[in-house]
Amino acid sequence: MDDLLEGYRRFRATSWPDRKALFEKLAARGQRPQTLVIACSDSRVDPSMIFDAGPGELFVVRNVANLVPPYTQPDHDHHGTSAAIEFAVRVLEVKQVVVMGHALCGGAGALIDGTPELARDFLPDWISIAAPARDIALQLSDDPIERRRIVEHQCVKLSLRNLETFPWLKERVDDGRLELHGAYFAVATGVLERLQPDGTFSAA
Repeated sequence: MDDLLEGYRRFRATSWPDRKALFEKLAARGQRPQTLVIACSDSRVDPSMIFDAGPGELFVVRNVANLVPPYTQPDHDHHGTSAAIEFAVRVLEVKQVVVMGHALCGGAGALIDGTPELARDFLPDWISIAAPARDIALQLSDDPIERRRIVEHQCVKLSLRNLETFPWLKERVDDGRLELHGAYFAVATGVLERLQPDGTFSAA
C-alpha cells in the first residue's frame, strides 16, 4: 500500500494540476466514452496506456483472457462482464467495442496446460468459455508456442462472436450504430495488431 500511496502523491503533484479542469468537467457532465475496450486483467496490458487515452475516453472491462460469455437470459447469478457490456452499450451508447487479446496470456496458457492448482474455484469454469479456441489451436498446430498464439487470437474472435449473441448489441451492429473490432498486443515488442476482415491479424 505504501508504494500505491507514493504513486498517488506523484499523481497529485505532477498530473493532477494539468488535469484538474478535465476531471471537474467529467464530474459535472458525467462520462461519455465512445469506446468500450474488453481486455485481459494481465498487469502488463493496460488499454489506457496502449491507446494513449485520457480520463473519460475509454470504458474498460478487464477479465482473465479478455473473454465475453455468450448471452444468457437474466437470472440471479452474478454476470460482471455482461453487466458492464450492457451498461456501456445501452446506457453510455458507446460507438465501438474493441476486444484486445495479448501475447503471453496466462488464461490462454491455462486452456492448453490446465489451470494452476491454487486457482481451481472459479478459473476453470471461466476459461471453459474459450474451449472452442483451444480446440481450434490443437487442430492447427503441434508446436506449443504456436498453439498458444493461436489460442490468444481465437479468444479475441470468440469474444467478438459472443458479443453478437447479445440481442440489443447485435441490433446496434446491424443498423450501424455500433462497430466491433479485434486487436492483439505483443507485450515484448509493444506492437498492436488489428483483426482484419479475412480473419488474420496484422500490425495496426
